Formats: sequence, C-alpha cells, structure tokens
Amino acid sequence: MKVVILAGGYGTRISEESHLKPKPMIEIGRKPILWHIMKEYSYYGFNEFIICAGYKQHVIKEWFADYFLHNSDITFDFTEGKNEMTVLNQHTESWKVTVVDTGLDTMTGGRVKRIQPYVEGETFMLTYGDGVSDVNIQKLVEFHKASGKICTITSVVFEQLKGVLDITDSDDIRSFREKDDLDGARINGGYMVLEPEIFNYLEDDRTVFEKTPMQRLAADGQLKAYRHDGFWQCMDTKREMEKLEELYQSGKAPWKTWED
Repeated sequence: MKVVILAGGYGTRISEESHLKPKPMIEIGRKPILWHIMKEYSYYGFNEFIICAGYKQHVIKEWFADYFLHNSDITFDFTEGKNEMTVLNQHTESWKVTVVDTGLDTMTGGRVKRIQPYVEGETFMLTYGDGVSDVNIQKLVEFHKASGKICTITSVVFEQLKGVLDITDSDDIRSFREKDDLDGARINGGYMVLEPEIFNYLEDDRTVFEKTPMQRLAADGQLKAYRHDGFWQCMDTKREMEKLEELYQSGKAPWKTWED
C-alpha cells in the first residue's frame, strides 16, 4: 500500500525556518521531519511513498537525490586518471519515493487529486508532512478494511485544534467542520486510509481536502474515525519544533519506533 504525504505548503507559521526550505524538510535530530514520518510507516512495512511537493519542491528532490550518497561509505578513486566511485557499505532505506510537483498554490485536496495517476485503483494512505505520532499503522489499516468506508481518519485529542470530528459511539463520523475557539473535541490528526472512490469527492486545485470533501463524506456515511489516545504532535510553530527536538535528544521520542 502506498503512502501519500502532503508536503507542498508554505509553512508560514514557522517562517523562521520555512523561508529557507519546505516545512517537511525542517530537521528534528538532524533529519527532516518528513524522514521521521516515513520511518514510522516503514517500521510497519510500508515502503512506497508519494510526496506531494510544491513550495521549494527542489529542496525535497535534491535531498532524496543525494540520500544514498550521504548515507553510504564510499571510496572515490582518482588515481591514475580514474574517476571511480565504489560503495563499500550503505545505510539507506528500502524505500521507493516518488516526488510530485503538485503546484505552488494548490490546496490539499487538489494535491491529492494530482497524484491520482500514481494510486489509480488502489487503497492508499495519506498524512501531513508536519506531524509525528506513535499510532499503530498496521492496526489503523486493519480498522479501515473492516469498516468498509471510503475514508478513515486518525482522531486525536490535542490542545491545538484542527478539523473537528463529531464521532458516534460506533466510531462513525457524523460531521466534519473547521475548528472553533470554543471547541474541545477530538481532532483530525492525519494518518488516513483512503479508497479510490475518494477522487470522486475531489474537483480541482482549489479543493481543500478538509472542507467540502470531508463534509460530503460524512454526510454520505463514508467517514470513519480511528481513535488514537497516544502521542501525536504537529509542528506548526517554532515552539513545537523545539519540543520535538527536545524529545528526540532526550531519547524519549514516542514516535521513534525504529532502531538506529
């Protein structure tokens, strides 16, 4: 199953860092948060990724282009007029990564719409390129398959409110709406699983995934919530970036399920 990661926004709320690079490329523990997210999925055996790039997309492409070189032991032999490179030992991942330029100002739903040819006819996963979690992705997928719905969202409780979910006792999502300052409900934490029918709900580059498509899915009874009560943290601000860095450096990063 392929993993689609939204990585094309401007990241204006963390402009101290994002004026130089896309927000998913901001580093935690000397690795982009995008890498941390991919490691989470890889831990559960999901190794094929589609990156929805946009703002400064060349930075993402160049990082992956150099990834093998920077994570391997290499001998460069220039003796006797040679120009040979020998890989002695490589420490890279068994990943297949497709980076797609989904446009500079394209909305989230439009970005997903643009990668349709790469997931045509397949169930796929979708998440945001700026948040990490210790959600059990294998159990999430199993939950989605058992639900028979078009879309499953991982719902989390967090002090910073995102899209608000109205969830029944049987975990059906009855409505989806944008946050309100007075809300205290569970929120959309990303880590979604989607059926190909999702593309029937997406129109063009102006489509915001979290608005009309979600509202229509809820109205059609096609939206399910996977409740996650463990760790989840987005990186919208410099303070949140520093929080994640502190957790990682302390050796207590809850999302770090893999071994070094």
